[in-house]
Amino acid sequence: MAFPDLQITEIFHSLQGETSLTGERFSFIRLTGCNLRCTYCDSAYAFHGGKRMSIPEILDTVKPHETKHVLLTGGEPLLQRNTKELARALVSQGYAVSIETHGEVSIEAIAPFARVIMDIKTPSSAMSRGEFVNNFKFLKPSDEIKFVIASQNDYFWARDVISSTDYPNSLLTLFSPVQPAKMAPGKFPGVELKWLAEKIIEDKLSVRLQTQLHKAIWGSDVTGV
Repeated sequence: MAFPDLQITEIFHSLQGETSLTGERFSFIRLTGCNLRCTYCDSAYAFHGGKRMSIPEILDTVKPHETKHVLLTGGEPLLQRNTKELARALVSQGYAVSIETHGEVSIEAIAPFARVIMDIKTPSSAMSRGEFVNNFKFLKPSDEIKFVIASQNDYFWARDVISSTDYPNSLLTLFSPVQPAKMAPGKFPGVELKWLAEKIIEDKLSVRLQTQLHKAIWGSDVTGV
């Protein structure tokens, strides 16, 4: 019997470094491929390569981690046809499944099976296309929205987005700064953590400021969430 398969860059066991589940043990499944080329991408190695794995092979790889949580990430995991089937299989095994997506493709099919972390691309990414608005209607109360803030302009842009009438303000919103010392020279200026914190307080935004725990522990060369 043939099982659905997917192109996988890596599967690993670590702590979640972001979102409301920061610090929880997770199994991470990084799918290969992305249709965006963000300036601040920290997982460009997942654009190509990897290996084909059937869903039973993926489940067998994750099982020894003995985790409650699994994150599907990339790349952009929703570009692969069988991602929904993988999420369904993980849920059937008792896992709490999260998926990180850029929101520029539809989340409708995956939303019932996974906690969606929608990473809305800010202007500094050079990939801010606006399709994320079409996904707002599919988000659930347990989902979260993330903005990477890599410039002061990103902050003001994101502030305007969350102030729009269509924005689902009942969801947790995360502001994730890229600090100047960690920037890609010439691509974006970064923001000082103190500046961002004070602007959030000044503007009384209902957002959570988050830094990347995994990089604080293991260093800035660690990739992904």
